[in-house]
Amino acid sequence: MQDSHNEVAHSKPTESSKDSFIETSIEKIIFSSRWILSLFYLMLILTLLLVAVKFVKEFAEFVMEFWFIGESEFVTGVLSIVDKTLLANLLILIIFSGYENFVSVIGVAEKSLDRPKWMGEIDFAGLKLKLIGSIVALSGVHLLSAFLEIEGSNKEDLGWMIGLHITFVVTGVLFAIMEKIGHSAKGSGH
Repeated sequence: MQDSHNEVAHSKPTESSKDSFIETSIEKIIFSSRWILSLFYLMLILTLLLVAVKFVKEFAEFVMEFWFIGESEFVTGVLSIVDKTLLANLLILIIFSGYENFVSVIGVAEKSLDRPKWMGEIDFAGLKLKLIGSIVALSGVHLLSAFLEIEGSNKEDLGWMIGLHITFVVTGVLFAIMEKIGHSAKGSGH
């Protein structure tokens, strides 16, 4: 009787080790799948390069037209330059934070003297807040540009732009409130 019990006891670990091997293999594949995201971040870097090219092109045109444009065209040109800068900042924020939150720590930046202070400190919730904040800023720049060229603007389009901007602002406020509630709940042990 003892021998048959030992046979059963010895066969179970083999079956569970097989299950464990399958489970471990699946988990390794799932864990490694995060590296697929690195392709997205590399493409965002190329997108940043395209934004830089567009920025240089617009800046060169702005410089060429500088002496011949009025005040509102000047401000619109400056806002366009600011818009591209905000967009580039947004891309860098998404590339760095997204990579560090979802793929891997950027090891080469660990001991770098010029490492941005926010690197490694922005979690997914913080990234969402910064993202919506950047979108609100970009939307505000576009709205201001439209108001500066109000004579040529379609009033209905302007209304939609205002509504969309308000939606972005409200979304940002709601994200911030939810984040604050989440931090309060964590702090109180709930």
